[in-house]
Formats: sequence, C-alpha cells, structure tokens
Amino acid sequence: MNHIPMRMNAPAVRPQKMTRRALAKQQTREKVLQSARDLFIERGYEGATIRDIARAAGMSTGAVFASFTDKTELFDAILNDDFAALQDPMQDALVNGKTTREALVGMFGAAYRAHADQLPLIQAALAASWTRTPEAERLRRESLRPIRALVIQALERGVEHGELAARVDLRLVADMLWDLYLAGYRPAAFDGLSVENQTERLAQRIDVILAALKA
Repeated sequence: MNHIPMRMNAPAVRPQKMTRRALAKQQTREKVLQSARDLFIERGYEGATIRDIARAAGMSTGAVFASFTDKTELFDAILNDDFAALQDPMQDALVNGKTTREALVGMFGAAYRAHADQLPLIQAALAASWTRTPEAERLRRESLRPIRALVIQALERGVEHGELAARVDLRLVADMLWDLYLAGYRPAAFDGLSVENQTERLAQRIDVILAALKA
C-alpha cells in the first residue's frame, strides 16, 4: 500500500475577481508580513515591536492590528507560511528517496536549505515557543501537522519495504526525528555550520536511530 499522496490536477476553476477592498486588504497584509519578517530576522522576536513593523511598512499601528490581533499572531503567520512552503520540496524528497534514509535526509535537508538565509528568524521562533499560550501552541502544532505527516509516511514506507521493524512506534520515532531536526539549527546559528554539514550531521543521527529499528 502506498502512503505517498498523489498530486492530482484539479479541474480548472475560474478565479473570482477580488473586490478593490479585498485586494487592498491582502496587499496590506503581505506588506506587513514582509516588513515584520525583515525586522524579526534583524532584531529577534522581542526586539521587533508592532510600532517598528508599522513604520517599516509605511503604515499606522492601527493598520497592522486590522490584519493581526497581536505580535504573536503576526509572527506565527510568518512561520506558518514558511512551513507551508516546505510541503512540496519535502514531499518531492519523500517521493524521490529510494530508501527511508534518503527520504528523511532529503526532506530535512530541504528544510535546512529553505531556512539558511533566515536563521535569526528560526532562533526567534524557538525562543518564542516557550512563551506561547496553550491555544497558540495548539494552533502552531496544527499548522505543522502536514509536515510531520510526511515524516511518518517515510517511516511507514520503510516498514512496508522491510527496512524497519513492524513493531516500531512510528509517531514516537517521528517525534525524535523532529526534535533532532530542530536541534540542528543551533550549530548552524552559533558555529556557522553550512547547510551541507548541518544536513550531514543530522544524517549521522538518523543513521543511529534507523540502525536500532531495522527489521
């Protein structure tokens, strides 16, 4: 049984024309997101204020709050957009990986490459994760579910192909791999590790886990 979802070509649907008001609202939101992204990368989460973000976007703080209820929501929207953009390259790595190891290393390597030029944003995200409200954390985990599902699919395929033992708790292993992936940002940020070395470092840790799970 193949757990890798197929990309289906959806029937052509004529897009609805946006109203001038809706278009202006979308453009404002995108401008706020870009300005906020730049400041979060430059100053971190705590150092970037809504006032600074509004000034950088060339608008009032009221205009920012018209799109986002607070800085946390704005910050999470940026992170959610980033991880949503990872789904296609990570799925490509899953499809193209001939083994469980190739799939996992390819998937996480794609994520490292995507974030290579914005490590301060990832640092800010990890720091802010400790101060989220329970509801914000729930929403955050929900936004990551499609990415985590790809990791589980790679492991499921490993079981089906006889690479991994059927007794494996796949969700537990996926959690371990995700934690290792996140830990890989620290040496990149503080030791200047390249994406290639960052990925190889993670691959070595993946090897240890997979060796213990062989069928």
